[in-house]
Parts: sequence; C-alpha cells; structure tokens
Amino acid sequence: MDRSDIGRQASVEGFAHEHIIVGLLMKKYQNVSLVDLPLSPYDIIIVRKLSNGSEDIIRAQVKTSKKCINFIGGTRGGVDREYKSNVKTYIQSPETSDVIVGLNPLKDGSFDMYFIPTVLIKRLGTKSKSIKSMELFKNNYEMLENCKNEEFIIQRCNDSGFKLYEV
Repeated sequence: MDRSDIGRQASVEGFAHEHIIVGLLMKKYQNVSLVDLPLSPYDIIIVRKLSNGSEDIIRAQVKTSKKCINFIGGTRGGVDREYKSNVKTYIQSPETSDVIVGLNPLKDGSFDMYFIPTVLIKRLGTKSKSIKSMELFKNNYEMLENCKNEEFIIQRCNDSGFKLYEV
C-alpha cells in the first residue's frame, strides 16, 4: 500500500469511527448527531434530557485511539493531511469542546470508548496519553455525562488515584 492509500484509509477510518460513536451514543442518549460544519472544533453533539426537563448539550471531539488518545485539534489526517488553511493546531479545551471520545477498535470487531473531559487536559500535562493509562475513562459514561463539572471530574480522578497536575 503506497502513502496515498494509507492516508486515504486513515481518512475513511476516521469518518467511519465518527459514525460508529454516533450510533453507539444514539442507542443510549437518542438525540445525537454528527456536526456538518467543516471548521467546527467538535464532531458530535449529544443532547441529554435532564431530570428537571432541561437539556444539556455536550460537544464531543472524536479521536481514533489505537495506542494513545491525542488531545490536539486543528490538524488534518488521512488523505487530506497536506491541505493549507488558516486553521492552527491547538490543544483541546472547554473553549473548543466538552469531551474527547477516543475510539479504540478491538480485534474482535467491537470498540472501547474513552471519555476524556476537556476540563482535565491542562491537568494531564501532555498532548496525548496512552490508552493503557486511561482505564478510568474507558466506557465510563459517568465521565461523559459530567464532563463539564470540573469539581466532580477531579474528585473522581482523585478517588481512583489517577494522577493530575496542578494548574
């Protein structure tokens, strides 16, 4: 497989993984959609109905995560990685999205999802983390549902012994 075929396959996998996550989350939350805005810093919107009748809107950025979860945005992957634009790379934060969803495709055809609240990114002290070090976030819907509640997320990390840095 030549370089352009590898890039094309990576691009196809990225789009497919966005659709897979939407499907999985739609089964649980119903009101989930891909964002059809090419310059948006997030890929998916999740609208959760809360017990008081109000709605909570969560902006999710999807990352294919085979070995690590990358917290960088603004770059292109796959076949289109050489394009030029005014978009600059950035580290994900609550200003750009609420949660990163790392999708790890498993050998048996199933998937693990890692829900990394962006309120933690600065406290992780790095631009990516290995999926092995992120077990606390694996398929942890509590992290997704509370991704904007920094106090809650930090308390859960502290309770589990997950290492965070002071900001």
